[in-house]
Amino acid sequence: MRQIFLDTETTGLSPDSGDRIIEIGCLEMVSRRLTGNNKHFYLNPERPNSEGAFAVHGLSDEFLADKPRFAEIADELLAYLAGAEVVIHNAAFDVGFLDAEMKRIARPPMAGQVARITDSLLMARNQFPGKSNSLDALCKRLEVDNTSRTLHGALLDAGLLAEVYVRMTRGQDSLVIEVQEGASGALGVAAIDLSSVVLAAVAVSADEQAAHEAVLAALDKASGGQTLWRRLA
Repeated sequence: MRQIFLDTETTGLSPDSGDRIIEIGCLEMVSRRLTGNNKHFYLNPERPNSEGAFAVHGLSDEFLADKPRFAEIADELLAYLAGAEVVIHNAAFDVGFLDAEMKRIARPPMAGQVARITDSLLMARNQFPGKSNSLDALCKRLEVDNTSRTLHGALLDAGLLAEVYVRMTRGQDSLVIEVQEGASGALGVAAIDLSSVVLAAVAVSADEQAAHEAVLAALDKASGGQTLWRRLA
């Protein structure tokens, strides 16, 4: 399935108090590989940042003043997300803000606009119970380089999340084998006729046979006579 790793930055912590989204970053992954088909928006929230939020993301009211409003990018964003699994770290936070923005423009909630929403924070809590599972903590634990993260940024954090997700789900760093396909679609691997292969028979000495029987007898005793080779014999 096509996956989108999404992160937002906001003017504060509560959409119920009127806080708004000011940045959205999205990275696309298909078959566990980033495609480069990404989306990134800065938004005019039509309200000032809180001091605490500005300290986190560093996006000033002056910088955001000439950026588009959410309503102006909603169609582009929803077309991009359509049919995808959207992976978000602490999804309740971001989805709460996205749903509030959708409500303002009379659109259905996010869950009805995408294939599914996956919360990587819940995944991490199941995998690492009792430990800190912030994005920074996961980067350190899973050896993802986040040294460029001096301030939070939606696109940067979405990229870190994608790397963390791949490693949490046993990523392909050293496991994927790329195979080229020919024009016909068949794998370019020549068939091997094994009918002519003769297996060598290795003679076993009496001492080796006795040692082997001793090992089998010990296993048989330890298992209470439940070893398969005795029953098959």
